[in-house]
Amino acid sequence: MDGVWLAALSGVIGGGTLLVGAAVAWFIDIPQRVVAGIMALGAGVLISTLAFELVEEAAEVGGLIPTSVGFLVGALLYIVADWLVSRPKAPRPSTPANIVARRAGSRVAGGAGVAIAIGALIDGIPESIVMGLSVLQGGISIPIVAAIAISNFPEGLGSTAALKRSGSSGRRVALLWSSIAAVTVVAAVLGYVAFQSAPVGLIALITTIAAGGLLAMVCNTMIPEAFDEQQALTGLYATIGFLAAFLLHELAG
Repeated sequence: MDGVWLAALSGVIGGGTLLVGAAVAWFIDIPQRVVAGIMALGAGVLISTLAFELVEEAAEVGGLIPTSVGFLVGALLYIVADWLVSRPKAPRPSTPANIVARRAGSRVAGGAGVAIAIGALIDGIPESIVMGLSVLQGGISIPIVAAIAISNFPEGLGSTAALKRSGSSGRRVALLWSSIAAVTVVAAVLGYVAFQSAPVGLIALITTIAAGGLLAMVCNTMIPEAFDEQQALTGLYATIGFLAAFLLHELAG
């Protein structure tokens, strides 16, 4: 029973920062350039996390085939979901041009916000299962939980900032992130309870679905959103985020 509570705690910590980021973006009027900088930092953290905590370990434990399949499946899942959310809708012929432009801008912001949220959900479930599995190996994995928690903050922040610009209601945003955070807790417990005797290939597949979804989301949404505001500094911030997560991995490993 202690293991179940530890798995749930890891899910609360990892998913809770989504809510923290969302609350900060909703209640504090943060300049868009600052949001973009935080998103770029988060992108670097995410890339480091998927490289050193997810893909590398999955390949070592489960082999190259499950790792490769899971990685591609995760990317395809995100890309399809992103396309379904972000595809443009044709305006009515009688709609004035200025209204069309304004609505298009709102759709872009809202679409980016929802796309990041979808990415958080797609990678959050297998990530949380991984956190639950780590409890089976002797307790909460500090490097994995910390990296996921750190990377989730800019996801919640960036998505909520975009949804706020698009005119989404506070109730809708709160329901969105509360649901995703709750799913991460349930998935962490599920990872501990249901996958105790799972084949290593299946664990590698689940782990790398998270990694593939993460990388697709970073490339399609977070980096382009950050670059629109930060331009040349985007690469520097992403590098700093990557280095910070890498150092955490090395020091805690």
